[in-house]
Amino acid sequence: MATIAPLLFHPILHFSEAIPLLQSIHSTLFRSPTAAGPYPFHSPPTPTAAGVLGHHTMSVATEACPSPKLHTRLRLWEFADRYVFEPVDGLADLFLSVDRTNGSMSLVEELPPRGPSTNPKVRIVFGVIGVLKLAVRSYFLVITGRDCVGSYLGHAIFKLTGLKVLPCNNSLNTSSAEQKKMESEFSELLDAAERTIGLYFSYDVNLTLTSQRLHDLGDQFKSLPLWRQAEPRFLWNGYLLEPLIENKSIHAEIGSEKVNVTLIARRCTRRIGTRMWRRGADPEGYAANFVESEQIMQSKEFTASYVQVRGSMPFLWEQIVDLTYKPSFDVVRVEEAPRVLERHFHDLQKKYGAVVAVDLVNTHGGEGRLYERYAKSIEPILSEDIRFVHFDFHQICGHIHFERLSQLYDQIEDYLKKHSKGEKMEEQTGTVRTNCVDCLDRTNVTQSMIGRKILESQLQKISVLGDNNTISDYPAFDADYKVLWANHGDAISTQYSGTPALKGDFVRYGKRTTQGILNDLWNAMARYYLNNFADGTKQDAMDLLQGHHISSVSRDMPTPTKGLIENHASFRLAFALLLAAVIFLIMSLRRENVAKMYMMIKIANG
Repeated sequence: MATIAPLLFHPILHFSEAIPLLQSIHSTLFRSPTAAGPYPFHSPPTPTAAGVLGHHTMSVATEACPSPKLHTRLRLWEFADRYVFEPVDGLADLFLSVDRTNGSMSLVEELPPRGPSTNPKVRIVFGVIGVLKLAVRSYFLVITGRDCVGSYLGHAIFKLTGLKVLPCNNSLNTSSAEQKKMESEFSELLDAAERTIGLYFSYDVNLTLTSQRLHDLGDQFKSLPLWRQAEPRFLWNGYLLEPLIENKSIHAEIGSEKVNVTLIARRCTRRIGTRMWRRGADPEGYAANFVESEQIMQSKEFTASYVQVRGSMPFLWEQIVDLTYKPSFDVVRVEEAPRVLERHFHDLQKKYGAVVAVDLVNTHGGEGRLYERYAKSIEPILSEDIRFVHFDFHQICGHIHFERLSQLYDQIEDYLKKHSKGEKMEEQTGTVRTNCVDCLDRTNVTQSMIGRKILESQLQKISVLGDNNTISDYPAFDADYKVLWANHGDAISTQYSGTPALKGDFVRYGKRTTQGILNDLWNAMARYYLNNFADGTKQDAMDLLQGHHISSVSRDMPTPTKGLIENHASFRLAFALLLAAVIFLIMSLRRENVAKMYMMIKIANG
């Protein structure tokens, strides 16, 4: 079977140009003495009466009952009265016809008559993201550009590089002035949505599920269409797919040791948004910037996976944008914090098992008040399966001593070992939930440390590393692994804050650098500008694509002329702040260098 593709999208946050997405790290490690490791493994095939027990997760590529195939290329015909999608990959002989007046869909066996008077536009598209239904018109969102950026469990993964919005409803010409105004505003939000980065998809494999869950699912589940298999939390075009899902007729018949490390992040859609416009949790317990990161290792016919999560502190709090560099934190409805937090952790337990919550915020100041509320609210539900660990990242590690994160690992190592068990195949039965304020910079440094420890134990288990070996013993592999996590953090940060992650030089190189500090300064200023002058519209665009249709009074979109004036003024303000910060940094560095020279002279003179 072949399906005219409503593709499943979610942001796979990953490494970028330095290493192709999901291509993984390809490095050769020497054999080492046998060692045991405590983390999840899928062993090589072991025949049993029921088939294969403990088969590695690559089996998802060749299951006995595959789901219907999706078309990978479509020819889009833009006639005056309809859009027609013609498969060009040889998998079907039926076309999808979409009425341009009302958005209704049907399957047809041939194209409409063509002639000098019709002259339809023709282009190649690579899939249908979905249909957005607004007040007086519908819009088809199609893929016009894609890049193959690697593979996941043997299947090609594509990055969305081009998107086109196809309007379907001519009744706008007869609608009221108020409807036209609303439609105009929504159209501007769609323009912003077209510039959204970080969307990835596959025609063959369900990217919304971890490899462990894919492995555990039966053939009957895998035979379902991809949209039925999808995890709704990480399905970014779920709302847009609804009209296509209802149209059930869109089907047609069809005819040395290398180590790969893959890093995938799945960003939850439940409380989506931008940095200061979405904080904390909603009353249902869904946290802002909630991201599930899965690290997958493949070597010697073994596949191992480990899942961590990050998310904003799960109670009601906010940070209102007010042009200050760091607006104050406000806890909302304090009395509801324990209930909201309990709902959040109950949901985590259902999905991941036991949870250790690692809180990295400061002990004092505004962050300290958030920490105190978090610690007090979680106290009633602490147990063997829910632990809370506070680690004041800035106080302990400062700005350069990130190696002190080993102190945190010492506190959670027993938990990591405890929550992986099994005789023939180990299973992950618990996860680490990490947060700072943004769940970006400090969080990514910490998660990369945990991921490294997990990977080393996995490689020791299959005798690729010896008991006393670490990844650092293999410089080429070590360098690639650091870049993997650095780019992973940059992509998550870019989607939430608009800039790469801060402190990325430590993750990338294992130490802080002058260039890294300068990059942090630049990105901090860019975040200030985006938070105050751009993220409101971006937030509305995200809400629109998720079906929320919210355009609050405080985020009314300006007219183009007003926007240009405001943008110019905003740029001047941001530039002035940036210039002042650069001057301050240069003066600080010069004072530091002078102090060092003075100390050297003093030592030389005894």
